[in-house]
Amino acid sequence: MNEQAVAAPGTSVSVRVPGSTGNVGPGFDTLGLALGYYDELTVTRIESGLEFELSGEGSENVPQTADHLVVRSMQAVFDAAGAGALPGLRLKAHNQIPHGRGMGSSASAVVAGVLAANALLTEGSRLDDHGVLQVCSQLEGHPDNVAPTLYGGLTVSFEQNGEFVSVPVRVHQDVIPVVAIPDFEVATSVARGLLPDTVAHRTAAVTAGRAALLVEALSNRPEYLLPATFDLLHQPYRAQAMGPSFELMTQLRERGFAALISGAGPTVLTLANGAQEAERVVSAIEEITSDPESAAHTHNSADVSWRVMALRVPAEGAKVGVSTQ
Repeated sequence: MNEQAVAAPGTSVSVRVPGSTGNVGPGFDTLGLALGYYDELTVTRIESGLEFELSGEGSENVPQTADHLVVRSMQAVFDAAGAGALPGLRLKAHNQIPHGRGMGSSASAVVAGVLAANALLTEGSRLDDHGVLQVCSQLEGHPDNVAPTLYGGLTVSFEQNGEFVSVPVRVHQDVIPVVAIPDFEVATSVARGLLPDTVAHRTAAVTAGRAALLVEALSNRPEYLLPATFDLLHQPYRAQAMGPSFELMTQLRERGFAALISGAGPTVLTLANGAQEAERVVSAIEEITSDPESAAHTHNSADVSWRVMALRVPAEGAKVGVSTQ
């Protein structure tokens, strides 16, 4: 460790990070939307060792070692900054974002760790915003979840000359995300493995047109959210891995709501146009999922329970605070 590059023992960094949804229907690996559902992390520099105090979603299943995703993300920042090994750390984390549900839990952990580590570096050693995005995106493999977690709102991301670029877009105040979170998980690797290597030219053209429309619908004209969220590129291929979710999404769309699979699933996200429509979406989800005859009711011969919440799209992303003893 380079002592001159790192804040003194007793320095604490607190980070609050929103969840996110990637893809957003037709925007596969490109569009990301911040969700107002938060994880919180406090990292304190101690003399030596690695201590954990974890609570909330998934806390019992993550390693309390240097393999923890937050710790690995912090080390990636120190490596990028040339600061050497991490100092002694105490991590206190409380997670709300469910794991394996397509709401950006890994991206939120990455962003929290990267921002915490960057804040522990002295001012002359810190990464700039561009560097932060690169490290976060490299750790995640793509920027479509880390970007909205960093910046809030909607982000459009792409790769250019070997680097990631993300453009934030303001989201219309009437857009209200409603999530239906099932009690089963789908690994992103499984969902991605179901995708074909190639698609028809027409499929790509239709999807590109809807993705372009979606940016306008989310930012200025939410009345177009239903047609703008139509997707042929990834959701149909993943249906077999999350039958109840796909059925719920299909029935909601048939009722005129802009429903989609959140990220790699299995959470179903509906983009409501205003508070009244959000209330109707919640009612429709409860009706569909409580019907024992509906395919949205069972998964692998077991009844599925759903958590349903109306959230918001935060205009701002992760928040960082620093204190010293």
